[in-house]
Amino acid sequence: MASYAELMRLPLDELARRSRLRFRLVDDIPALLADLARAIADEIQTANREGRPVRLILPVGPVGQYPMLVEITNRERLSWRSAWIFQMDEFLDWQGRPLPPEDPLSFEGFLKRELFRKIDPELRMPAGQHVVPHPFRIDEFSETLHRVGGADCCFGGVGYHGHVAFNEPVISRWHRVSVEQMRSSLTRVVALGDDSIVVQSIHSAGGDCHAIPPMAVTCGMRDILASRKIRLYCAAGERHRAVFRIAVAGPVTADYPVTLVQGHPDAEIITDEATAQPIEVGLR
Repeated sequence: MASYAELMRLPLDELARRSRLRFRLVDDIPALLADLARAIADEIQTANREGRPVRLILPVGPVGQYPMLVEITNRERLSWRSAWIFQMDEFLDWQGRPLPPEDPLSFEGFLKRELFRKIDPELRMPAGQHVVPHPFRIDEFSETLHRVGGADCCFGGVGYHGHVAFNEPVISRWHRVSVEQMRSSLTRVVALGDDSIVVQSIHSAGGDCHAIPPMAVTCGMRDILASRKIRLYCAAGERHRAVFRIAVAGPVTADYPVTLVQGHPDAEIITDEATAQPIEVGLR
């Protein structure tokens, strides 16, 4: 097995040969976000045509797909009435309490403002079909997902350290989590790693790490891996180059939770051509 350093330098055709997680490349980041918007819409459209509900796990990160999804929905008159949307995670404050929806960093508030309320009223799903993990009703997410038939598709981004939702690697000198423990992880409260806080601050707060909540509640890897389909998008350009390669061809390890998706019967990771290229280390 190649070392991480060797994995970073593999030509793209060799990376494809060694990949244990199917991947697909698009031209650039705007095309990537458009692909994600279309994929979500297609899941809803297919379910509507077949006369069944659709159950989707959706991220808040990336977010650039949602204006496109609203436009597709309203233009194509795509009904969300039978859709169940399971929001995969949410920030918590330092006391482990959810941010109020009006907070600019609330994931729930973002989805309500930028997705659900911008869909034409006659196409919207009932409010009770938006399920958010809650730290004080910790099993509610999984129980509701199971009750309505499980996830048809989990859409998500990938974190800098390979987390899907906020299933972050446990970085501690005192405690380790095995691959099987991570694979079976449930909805839970987590303390965010330093790298997550730094990356979130760059994207959402001009580099002000003090503005980023230190905790989150996340759905577990068990519910993600139980989804009938998984579609992950590396949409952050330069910072996603290494983790993309680890995700598709690195060893399965709890240190990079996204590697647990390897071996899923219908999983795919999508990124742009530039992000997938071999990495050259050097000052620039």
